[in-house]
Amino acid sequence: MPDLKRVVITGVGALTPIGNDAASFGRALMAGVNGVGPITRFNAAKFKTRFACEVKNFDPLAFLDRAEARKYDAFTQYGLVAAEEAIRHAQLDFDQLNRNRIGVVWGSGVGGLQTLQEQISEFATGDGTPRFNPFFTSKIIIDIAAGLISIKHGLRGLNYATVSACATSTTALIAAFNHLRWGQADVLIAGGSEATVNATGIGSYNASRALSTRNDDYATASRPFDVARDGFVVGEGAGALILEEYEHARRRGAPILAEIVGGGMAADAYHLIGTHPQGEGAYLSMQAALDDAGLHAAQIDYLNAHATSTGLGDASEAKAIGRVFGPAPSLHVSATKSMTGHLLGAAGAIEAIACVHAVQHDVIPPIINTTTLDPDFVGRFPLALGQPVYRPVTYAMSNSFGFGGHTATLIMRKYEG
Repeated sequence: MPDLKRVVITGVGALTPIGNDAASFGRALMAGVNGVGPITRFNAAKFKTRFACEVKNFDPLAFLDRAEARKYDAFTQYGLVAAEEAIRHAQLDFDQLNRNRIGVVWGSGVGGLQTLQEQISEFATGDGTPRFNPFFTSKIIIDIAAGLISIKHGLRGLNYATVSACATSTTALIAAFNHLRWGQADVLIAGGSEATVNATGIGSYNASRALSTRNDDYATASRPFDVARDGFVVGEGAGALILEEYEHARRRGAPILAEIVGGGMAADAYHLIGTHPQGEGAYLSMQAALDDAGLHAAQIDYLNAHATSTGLGDASEAKAIGRVFGPAPSLHVSATKSMTGHLLGAAGAIEAIACVHAVQHDVIPPIINTTTLDPDFVGRFPLALGQPVYRPVTYAMSNSFGFGGHTATLIMRKYEG
């Protein structure tokens, strides 16, 4: 096998509950902005959970013409917007590059759920005649966002979607990282998008008892590692990263934000939706990422934990972190889902952007809402509670885990030329 190539990040784009672009998202993270609020997408009065972390002030017609917007589900709209920002940020001029070696790896955990809900409801309440929207299939399938990003820019390189539930976009980033270091592309747009703040999404997550029902105190509902945590808060949006082969980026004078140095994936192989009590899959993916990067655990400065604020999930991840890192006074852990909620298949991408921000600016975003740390976690590892932590950050790790036992871990390094 030829020598592996270096892979750098040259652009980012974000559409999140706390900022509609990457710069706003970064500022909101450091300020501890809370993205939660009452659900506005539908009437949630009869639901057990009546709050979520919605994208705010988003008008698809500011980015797409009316005909386009009607053809695309919200998850695709979000993905197109985030990808477009990342392309601009990376200063990519596709007319000056080989489009045959530029591609897209993009995922979603659920895909076009709102479209599916609307179309099935119309059929069920109608006269039984199948009057489906001609764009029904292309609006719901998960790969359509990847396809449309490539179509918009004429990118003929590798193009596909990843699906691994809430690990989806981290899986996409790891896949893109591998394709680039194996020399199979020059530039890849990677990330994920999700739009499940609708009756079907909230109702189904309630039925599985995964969501917080803290309706009377929704502002503090997403409280990772807190003794009173009672479930995750649904978020929505998209995160896009431009991954590029290092020499290609240097030749075109690209802005280099960070370098990806390792990725690991594994499985709990334990339960349909529950995590392994000892965090076996989480331990394996973190260790695999460290091995891939040729690093020791003690070299990691910052870990963005998956930490969704579920009872068993946070506990199993904490055990896995302890197993990998041991007593780790130099490691700081934060959980940005306390601010954004859980963006499901898009979570890993926006959390990777949070890690890029950390290594660029030597600052670790805070965990908000966590006021009484679960006694089981006290002393295991330093947590950035309440305030950002300003300290050198050379290596940052990001964890993502999903229903089905999927686990994925990505490691980034500060770029110093």
